[in-house]
Amino acid sequence: MPLASKIRYSYFIAILPILIFMGICMVTLWTQNQRYDKVIESAGRASEFSLDFKKDFDYETYLVIVESKSYEESELENMLSEAWRVVDSLGTQKDLNPDNAGRLEDIGKYLNNLETYTGRIKENLDAGDKYEDNIEIWENDVQIVTGLVRETILQFIYYEIQDMQLVKSQMRAFYERVFAYSIIAALIIMSYVVFITYTLSSSITSPVLELSRVTERVANGDLSVRANLDAGAELGVLSQSLDRMIERINELLDQVKDEQENLRIAELELMQAQINPHFLYNTLDTIIWLAEAGDQQKVVSMVGSLSDFFRASLGQGRDIVTIGDEIKHVSSYLEIQQVRYQDILTYSIDVPEEIYLSRIPKITLQPIVENALYHGIKNKRGGGRIQITGKIESKCIYIYIEDNGIGMTGERLEQISSKIYRGEKSESILDAGGNREEAEIFGLFNVNERIRLKFGSRYGIHIDSEYGKGTTVTVLLPMDYKV
Repeated sequence: MPLASKIRYSYFIAILPILIFMGICMVTLWTQNQRYDKVIESAGRASEFSLDFKKDFDYETYLVIVESKSYEESELENMLSEAWRVVDSLGTQKDLNPDNAGRLEDIGKYLNNLETYTGRIKENLDAGDKYEDNIEIWENDVQIVTGLVRETILQFIYYEIQDMQLVKSQMRAFYERVFAYSIIAALIIMSYVVFITYTLSSSITSPVLELSRVTERVANGDLSVRANLDAGAELGVLSQSLDRMIERINELLDQVKDEQENLRIAELELMQAQINPHFLYNTLDTIIWLAEAGDQQKVVSMVGSLSDFFRASLGQGRDIVTIGDEIKHVSSYLEIQQVRYQDILTYSIDVPEEIYLSRIPKITLQPIVENALYHGIKNKRGGGRIQITGKIESKCIYIYIEDNGIGMTGERLEQISSKIYRGEKSESILDAGGNREEAEIFGLFNVNERIRLKFGSRYGIHIDSEYGKGTTVTVLLPMDYKV
């Protein structure tokens, strides 16, 4: 057989397994992408469900009860119809997580209950003189069910994101397998070509061996190597392709690292979005109580503090704020809580102004102060005090939040420390909404993780506590960073 024919046949035999391999890879990649797209589509549809549904529906129901709007003028039926549309749309998804399918059924039951309750309210309005009955339905039925709807849809989105992580991990494993198989295939084909062309010329075998050494180093994890060969058109193209492949692998590895970091940040932001709104409700109740008591000055003070609190919480969409802004935020929170717990709570803030321009993750101090109040002072008889101080030492900023509350036992302190400092991110931390003790760990875990993500593992919080005497939480921040 002529040499040219042998070379052509060898090329055909070499290309055939590549085509088969590429076909298998394409089919597998298409299947993985289809699954990933389904998860994204499901999460996207779930996001259409208004997270303000509870607030809007409760408020609209209240307006109907107090007859600020007639039932026909209200948006209650439209809101329920829109909620049903989203739930029905999610229900049509194929390969839906069984647990999330159950959650959709629960949401459907809740929406049916809301239709029943609003129907009762409408009947009472038509009958007349049943204001108290309607208020009781609103407080004991409507508000509870809308809260369940919101909590369930948040759980649905959370577990859809978990499924997205699983698919992403599978895709990453697939890419790694493709890379390994590609190296193996390249080595086999290269060896075959060297065998066929060995007698042709040593000028061909030398660059092929060089490419073999390069791919070996890449297979061993050395992605800094480059071929840089100039030995004819075919080998030159192969060399450039290999270099581009190595550069692309480096880019993909960097991209995976960035995506993992962004995913951790997204998880923390998702947890932060689950903060219980009872603080707002209790504050508004206190303002109403003060207004009914005719204490206008305290009403004005409370409203101003509440306004400052939420203005600082929003922070114009920034994740990092000045320590001065954070101090103002926690001051507003303490002013509000002192009105509510004036018989048991006093506080003081003594932080030097020279660190006010340094930066800190938004909403860092308030969760710590909240823990001091609810898990320290409220569990102790008699009055309590919260003291916030700060200092600069060794180019670092130390902020101390001290309370003279009930404190913690050594066992409880070790439990909290193991989950915060050692990174034991248990399911109880991620789903701490229904457990006050785990909610305490959740708040401190969230604060510590956000500080470490922004400034490095050297920084974060440290807890010292003694049962019966109180607790001190130390926040360590870098001095160099300025907003």
